[in-house]
Amino acid sequence: MSKESMDLFAYRADAEFQADRPLAERMRPRELSAFIGQEALTGEGSLIRHAIDNDRVFSMILWGPPGCGKTTLAGIITAGTRCHVVRFSAVLSGVKDIRAVIEAAEKQRRFHRKRTVLFVDEIHRFNKSQQDAFLHHVERGLITLIGATTENPSFEVIAPLLSRCRVIPLAPLSDEALAGILHRAVRDAENGLGRLNLTLSPEAAEHLIRIADGDARSVLNNLEIAAHLVTAAGRRNIGVADTEKALQKTAPRYDKSGDEHFNLISAFHKSLRGGDPDGALYWLARMLAGGEDPLYVGRRMVRFASEDVGIADPYALRTALDAVSAYRFLGSPEGDLALAQAAVYLATAPKSNRVYRAFNTVREVVEQTGTLPVPLHIRNAPTALMKNMGYGKGYRYAHDYKDAYVPQEYLPDPLRGRRFYTPSDRGYEQTVKARLTEWRRRITPAGKGTS
Repeated sequence: MSKESMDLFAYRADAEFQADRPLAERMRPRELSAFIGQEALTGEGSLIRHAIDNDRVFSMILWGPPGCGKTTLAGIITAGTRCHVVRFSAVLSGVKDIRAVIEAAEKQRRFHRKRTVLFVDEIHRFNKSQQDAFLHHVERGLITLIGATTENPSFEVIAPLLSRCRVIPLAPLSDEALAGILHRAVRDAENGLGRLNLTLSPEAAEHLIRIADGDARSVLNNLEIAAHLVTAAGRRNIGVADTEKALQKTAPRYDKSGDEHFNLISAFHKSLRGGDPDGALYWLARMLAGGEDPLYVGRRMVRFASEDVGIADPYALRTALDAVSAYRFLGSPEGDLALAQAAVYLATAPKSNRVYRAFNTVREVVEQTGTLPVPLHIRNAPTALMKNMGYGKGYRYAHDYKDAYVPQEYLPDPLRGRRFYTPSDRGYEQTVKARLTEWRRRITPAGKGTS
């Protein structure tokens, strides 16, 4: 076979491979101008844009939910750099692979004067020893680390490594961003579905967006399935019936403006708040029958547990979280019962919004007063210099006192004596109120405590 024939064969094979890739992969943006949905992080004057435009890539952890653009953004950052780039999967790689990357990075610097950018997908899957293996090399600048994770880096990344990286939080994509991604995929003739001459009804688009819940990969994968169903039937219009068939989920029977969606969740929330388990169950069943995302309802119950029940029943939040976990594990219809159980529990729990109100007040105070200094007696004093400056001086260790409580001030001086949280007389909060009343009784009018 001639070289020309081999090149043609390779070209055709590559083209076929490109066409066989999932739509979500084909539509992945390659430059920042095409990256939709995280404009606050990537707009003009942003840290990310400056790093890309000036090839000043810094170590960072991209943290956000699935499908928000972490891997895509990392690809855009690394595509524009003159550094040596290595992609690494925390799922498939071990310490031995890390050592090989370090050796390659040393050679790149020694022989080519190039820095190495290491992109680690799912960095939370690395254990401590794996993270320790490249910590020193990040410290000395041999490697610039870009990690991507869906888990909170504070819990999953070792503190020394985390302190050398900038955490970049990415938000779930908005409905508007998902709509833009959907319609671009339908029109794009090179990487999307444009050559199929498909149309997507507004109701079908709304259904795909609602089910995706901020996940671009999900919305594109589901669009691709619906497109296959339509073209296989010899049609060109994707309607809501096609998306229902593709997703195996019924589209919510809400009006086009979404008013019914908000009316039903409002009725559900107010039934919980009003202590009516029958109303709560009815509106829950209505939403599920209409095709509402059960996890959306679950998230609203988790929010309700903190906002409307609070410390009046500390188990309420755990119950709501357990219901969400159970639904994720079981799915519908088995998992629906876990949501119903949580709804009844929340409706019949004692109610208090005192924590919710207190936190809102504190937020307003923080906004008004700015960054007030930490009182000296409760500052951290790990060094002799800090101790000599008065850090930690006068601090009293609570466990040395009766009931492990000692009256001393914990707020900044301008807020001395302020009280934000006042417990109610309902549920467990009644116990908290009695405890705080006794503790505060021990505080003298001068603001100093007695033991």
